[in-house]
Amino acid sequence: MIKRSLSKTERIIHEMDQQIISGKYIPGSGLPPEAELCEEFSTSRNIIREVLRSLTAKRLIEIIRYRGAFVTARNKWNYLDSDVLQWVLACDYDPRLIASMTEVRNLVEPTIARWAAERATSSVLAVIEEALNGMITNHNNRDAFNEADIRFHEAVLNAVHNPVLQQLGVAISSLQRAVFERTYMPDEGNMPRTLREHQNLYDAIRHQDSEAAEQAALTMIASSTQRLKDIT
Repeated sequence: MIKRSLSKTERIIHEMDQQIISGKYIPGSGLPPEAELCEEFSTSRNIIREVLRSLTAKRLIEIIRYRGAFVTARNKWNYLDSDVLQWVLACDYDPRLIASMTEVRNLVEPTIARWAAERATSSVLAVIEEALNGMITNHNNRDAFNEADIRFHEAVLNAVHNPVLQQLGVAISSLQRAVFERTYMPDEGNMPRTLREHQNLYDAIRHQDSEAAEQAALTMIASSTQRLKDIT
């Protein structure tokens, strides 16, 4: 899979995200004025304003009228933004954050798996199988493997046929993407287990075994959480 090149705006957003998350700008501190940011990044005021809007959407900063942009408290950051979550995990090991992520996944994913086993149609099963095959084929290609992994879990969610739950799909996928980006391990000790766990979930859904599907999801979460602890 070929990644597209980032635009100048996206590159600045990523750099400033990382500056904030790594502690260059601490919570409560102000960012430099727009003019200084334009000079620092050799760009226009319009692009800097777009960057600040993105940082606001990630809840990394807040704009106070007549005063400027200020870094928000860490507990206000948008941890369901995959960039924020990945960079926080990369910059600062926090067992409380890992525990919180695990709690959310344990709350949501096993139920989704159970319902998927009860409700999946043949067309959705075909999408899940295609994604699983993509994981198997691309197990040595980090980007392609992770994209197939995300498609697998999105297809499991779609199997539930719950339009309200599907509105949470973006948030769930962001959380999963951040975990998968950090826990991809193609070695002989981890990859076969990862593929086997996904195969078990697919088989349980295909056989309409809701209890086995729920257990497969729990096993998958436990494995990825342990890998996350091991590398963070």
